[in-house]
Amino acid sequence: MTPIIRRKLANGKRRIERRLDKTDIPEVDRPMFSASNIHYEVADRVRGMSHGGIGAIHLLARRIGLIDGIDRGLHLLKIHLPYHESDHVLNLAYNALCDGTCLQDLELRRNDEVFLDALGTRRIPDPTTAGDFCRRFQAHHVYTLIDIGNQVRKRVWARQPASFFDKAFVDMDGVLVGTDSECKAGIDIAYDGTWGYHPLIVSLANTGEVLSVVNRSGNRPSHEGAAVEVDRAVRVCLEGGFRSVLLRGDTDFSQTTHLDRWAADARVQFIFGMDATAARHYMADNLPAAAWQPLQRPARYQVKTRTRSRPERVKDKIVRDRAFKNIRLEGEVVAEFPYRPLACKNTYRMIVVRKNLAVEQGQQLLYPDYRYFFYLTNDWDSSPSDIVFQANDRCNQENLHAQLKGGVRALQAPVDSLESNWAYMVMVALAWNLKAWWALWPRAGPGRWLERQRQEQQTVLRMEFKTFVNAFMSMPCQIIRAGGKLIYRLLNWNPWQRVFFRMLEQLRC
Repeated sequence: MTPIIRRKLANGKRRIERRLDKTDIPEVDRPMFSASNIHYEVADRVRGMSHGGIGAIHLLARRIGLIDGIDRGLHLLKIHLPYHESDHVLNLAYNALCDGTCLQDLELRRNDEVFLDALGTRRIPDPTTAGDFCRRFQAHHVYTLIDIGNQVRKRVWARQPASFFDKAFVDMDGVLVGTDSECKAGIDIAYDGTWGYHPLIVSLANTGEVLSVVNRSGNRPSHEGAAVEVDRAVRVCLEGGFRSVLLRGDTDFSQTTHLDRWAADARVQFIFGMDATAARHYMADNLPAAAWQPLQRPARYQVKTRTRSRPERVKDKIVRDRAFKNIRLEGEVVAEFPYRPLACKNTYRMIVVRKNLAVEQGQQLLYPDYRYFFYLTNDWDSSPSDIVFQANDRCNQENLHAQLKGGVRALQAPVDSLESNWAYMVMVALAWNLKAWWALWPRAGPGRWLERQRQEQQTVLRMEFKTFVNAFMSMPCQIIRAGGKLIYRLLNWNPWQRVFFRMLEQLRC
């Protein structure tokens, strides 16, 4: 970062801190929002846009080899008149990064002259052309695009410190994508009555990256095709440098026909939920009392100041006053026993959690109750409690699904068939992966800023997509061509610009 930029960022921070100084709040006799006599004009020579961070994302895509990889590996167009395959793919990903929520929002981008100049292009595909590109995909083309993304992510991982590669946590789950259309090929009715598709999402919990998206008909079970994608994910993680891989999934993904094969590799571990069948329930009931140990869950966060008193539980009071039936958790205990699934030749650890419950109505105890939760694993070293906590951490993938659905808007079905919508999901989900690669690319420098920069990296990785767009993409700027350079001149300051410029500095190294 140049001294001039560092000084301008410091001045911007100083000015906003002066405005927000809590010790300098004078009493005023009118509302703070006092603007009036507002007029709008159209600029003649000064041209700007609201998504100034898109240039840095494009530099990142070029630097990590994403653009070249797509053009070399994906061949869908006989002639390039005028677009290449990378233009179409990045067009959809950039649309999501610029607050686009659907194909029609591409029309706003292609009619923004400053946006076109910012990417050095004369034009970009319109919504109809983008939809036609999605319809060109067949299943092997989509897998090619997924493989290209995996090659790119390994280049990004290569810049990480040794501690990054301790263990890869690979999560898998299905998610329903509903549609009101009656003419989309491949749709079907799901278990809950939703018409649409049922894509499988395989992700890396360490960074939140989407490793694989596989679109399926709406009536297909969650685990269908998961073993193939797990093998792909394991191969990518091990080739990328991870020393071990932990596979996690709910009860639908306990694919016992594959467990022996995965366990044969000492680098691969798994934790899968198991259904509470009558036979397993009987085995847990017959465990000796000494086998059970209390399950002490760690605090969700560490109090940095002092512990505050809890407010009154309004909901519990209403439940008691109106004599509703309520199930209250009394405590949890955990135990283990050896277990061999029918489809396996090897014996594994079955971790069982018993939740002791109290069924109440009003303030009266009706009867005590308990429920079992089972987890199958080949990890013989971790304590039962640690196995349970690692299995519960998989629930964070639900937040990823929410981001892909409501933030990136990748889990939609705007095109005409299963394959075309699958391609659309993979291309738009690339915007989420670019966010992760943006956080991972800068190397934390040595010295006193090392810990701070690592914390900033983790903060960006955990950011919701909308927050990332507001922090790094939605920066108003001028676009200027001067001296053979394409200059993005930022017009405001925000607290993340120091991280932004550190990223740019390393992209240009």
